[in-house]
Amino acid sequence: MARVKKAVNAKKKHKKILKLAKGFRGARSKLFRTANQFVMKALAYSYIGRKQKKRNFRALWIARINAGTRQYGLSYSNFMHGLKLSNIDINRKMLSEMAIKDPSGFEALVKVSKQALGK
Repeated sequence: MARVKKAVNAKKKHKKILKLAKGFRGARSKLFRTANQFVMKALAYSYIGRKQKKRNFRALWIARINAGTRQYGLSYSNFMHGLKLSNIDINRKMLSEMAIKDPSGFEALVKVSKQALGK
């Protein structure tokens, strides 16, 4: 019976990891063991980063909407509550875009929100 040698598969695995480590500094991109640790860490961070990106954008949109509504004497939370009472469903991304690029349309929404709140 012939024994199984791992050279081909090991070489393939090492090349794959070292390719992912391209751009890392020093041993992190040259030595397999070190590169493997940092590639695993980088992949974990990239997974976490994809989740954080969504949170960060939502926070940015809310900050923009808040800045837009404050100009008309309304807070973000009251504005959103007024929209909900008026049965207006626009996502925060579009509201933030409107606040920046279409101030007149945004002002109309603020007025609708204020009416719904009775202010």
